[in-house]
Amino acid sequence: MLFELDEEKRLFRQTVRDFAEQEIRPHVERLWETGEFPYDIVRKMGELGLLGIPWPEEYGGAGGDYLAYAIAVEELARVDGSCAITVEAHISLGSAPFYYYGTEEQKRDWLVPLAQGKMLGAFGLTEPEAGSDAGNTKTRAELRDGHWVINGTKCFITNPGTEMSGVVTITAVTGIRPSGKKEISNIFIPKGTPGYNIAPKYRKMGWHASDTRELNFVDCKVPESNLIGKRGEGFKQFLDCLDGGRIAIAALAVGTAQGAFEEALRYAKERVQFGQPIGKFQGVSFKLADMATEIELARNMAYKAAAMRDAGVPHTKEASMAKLFASEMCMRAATQAVQIFGGYGFMEEYPVSRFFRDAKILEIGEGTSEVQRMVISRELGL
Repeated sequence: MLFELDEEKRLFRQTVRDFAEQEIRPHVERLWETGEFPYDIVRKMGELGLLGIPWPEEYGGAGGDYLAYAIAVEELARVDGSCAITVEAHISLGSAPFYYYGTEEQKRDWLVPLAQGKMLGAFGLTEPEAGSDAGNTKTRAELRDGHWVINGTKCFITNPGTEMSGVVTITAVTGIRPSGKKEISNIFIPKGTPGYNIAPKYRKMGWHASDTRELNFVDCKVPESNLIGKRGEGFKQFLDCLDGGRIAIAALAVGTAQGAFEEALRYAKERVQFGQPIGKFQGVSFKLADMATEIELARNMAYKAAAMRDAGVPHTKEASMAKLFASEMCMRAATQAVQIFGGYGFMEEYPVSRFFRDAKILEIGEGTSEVQRMVISRELGL
């Protein structure tokens, strides 16, 4: 088997790379320092079709596939994690529920503008007491007179508070099953709905320019028709969305590691100690060799999982494997990149320090490494 992208995918990769180099890289340092949301960049990504890559053209998308989406996220993360996670959360979490489970009317009203990049979408799953234990959701939605009345809190949510944000889909307890277990459903809430309160941005270790906030719902009322999919199938739905999201996070980790690696490789060729470039010393060259090897392995895993999703075959195990390996690999690669830079790597003006701080969240978001090992073990029949 020859693992090579076809000409179309190679051209697409180059298009996204050129965009990232020309439109994002000149602004990365400023965005990191100020934490400003990159509106101009996000709008340009929308115009380029990057905010709707895997969705059909009839719904405003680019008509691409999940592999193309993974490639795009990787190339964006190679330059800036904030822009990459904005796209990833918008597609994998904000838009996916409408595409996979929405009615035709919901797709027309919401997926089309989301895919066209005219608005950003968000997904509210995590809560203060329901992180890895997502089934412990406390947010409740009670059906009263044809409306869902929602009360609860969501935390660590990406994309809900920008000027472009238009809608958030949340998981909420809509009842109790005969077995005593919670009935969890997905409901979407347009921004500006009374009772939907968006907290100020978090101050984060990394991804400074991305929008991450807490959401509070106090007697927030939306029509019964804002239910996405069948009532009580929200848990199953978001697990499927997370399979796709984990593939994209794996790609984001590959891109972040690639960016750190390239910085370290360049520095190793330029930095002279003891009369020669430090890359000539095995202590440094072996680090770079290991980084390059692990990045390639993670890339192949992410691409395989993406191709499996495109083929419509089961891929929960492969998505978790890709996310687990790629995220932990990224942390190792970023750590070694800082080590190669030595004292300079500890200084904020050098990009490796940014890649290092962006890397850690990849072992946590959309399922921690511990959760991925649980999923993989379960898929192995344990």
